[in-house]
Amino acid sequence: MLNRSLQMFPKFALLALALCSTQAFAADTRDPAEIQKERNAIVARVGKATTYPADKFDLSALPAYKPRTAVSGTLKIWGNNYLKDGPLGSYWEKGFKKHHPQVKFDNHLYSAATAIGGLYAGGADIGASGRAILWPERMAFNRVFGYDPTEVVVATGSFAYAGWSNALGIFVHKDNPLTKISFEQIDAIFGAQRVGGWTGGEWKTDGARGAGKNIRTWGDLGLTGEWKDKPINPHGLNLRYEQSLRIGDPILKGSDKWSENMTLYANYLAEDGKFMRAAEQVMQAVGKDRYAIGYGGLMDLTEQTKVLDLARKAEGPYVKLTLENTQNRTYPLYADTFFYINRKPGQKIEPKLEEFLRFVLSREGQQAVARDGKYLPLPAEVVREQLKKLD
Repeated sequence: MLNRSLQMFPKFALLALALCSTQAFAADTRDPAEIQKERNAIVARVGKATTYPADKFDLSALPAYKPRTAVSGTLKIWGNNYLKDGPLGSYWEKGFKKHHPQVKFDNHLYSAATAIGGLYAGGADIGASGRAILWPERMAFNRVFGYDPTEVVVATGSFAYAGWSNALGIFVHKDNPLTKISFEQIDAIFGAQRVGGWTGGEWKTDGARGAGKNIRTWGDLGLTGEWKDKPINPHGLNLRYEQSLRIGDPILKGSDKWSENMTLYANYLAEDGKFMRAAEQVMQAVGKDRYAIGYGGLMDLTEQTKVLDLARKAEGPYVKLTLENTQNRTYPLYADTFFYINRKPGQKIEPKLEEFLRFVLSREGQQAVARDGKYLPLPAEVVREQLKKLD
């Protein structure tokens, strides 16, 4: 039986997988252009789906949007293609124009990869991204302006919908007696000895650790009997994919030193024309190997794999990967989606930009997130934190 969290969504949580079969190509290929073309076609097909009811979450504690001033002009947004592949971007645009009909939108939503470049090249008011800023993007922006872009969280990533910044789970074979795991243990399994790591744009040594903290057998993790001397076989995604960064930055302390035993996977098109996502391949590998462990999304769970409860600290609390725990952020490996803006320290934000950001962070803006049904609306305390960045 599949995990009950996944059973909640029998029609839509697996939709992305169901639509990942195609006969567009006859030969096995890893050609980046062909893979990207097929990936874009799949995303366009699945973008209109919803994965939970629009009234699933109580958003009454979020502030209602009240315009501080009437604004006009054009807002230029570059980046996150998922805002147009699903209806969320249009929901935000139409909702905002009800209050400010003189505002126009100039959207260039190709990919999160274009978000920061749009800002430092001067073409964007907002760089929209379904992932955190990368080191070279931060460096490029800082070299141009001498400070970092302002980061505003505008939604939580999805619970279990491929592409929409889904929460990450740690998975093992169904026969594995392990039921929970901590960040420290994940680091010990997937990471390696290191002298430091990156925190934002700063190299720090406080996350350094020696090889003596590596965990390489199931016995090192506390398992006994037949498991005691068996090697742990870790599987993961291409280390340049954002999912790997969501493991590497908070858990491996910004280090790029991963276990020497890692098997890594990338998207490709199989001989039968099926688009093989990297995370899907990880789950298949874990399901075939009783001594394997991997990370990915719950939508790829199989009858041969199970997801572990997760804790930031060894003492807990250990939290299950569920829709509710992802939305309320008690599950540690949720994702964020962001708007980045160019705000010089000490200066006010341009009025039309500030009004739009306040709208997105309002009850009305987060109701649009819920109506879209893939990303998750922000809790009230997170909204309050983000609004402080606009003052």
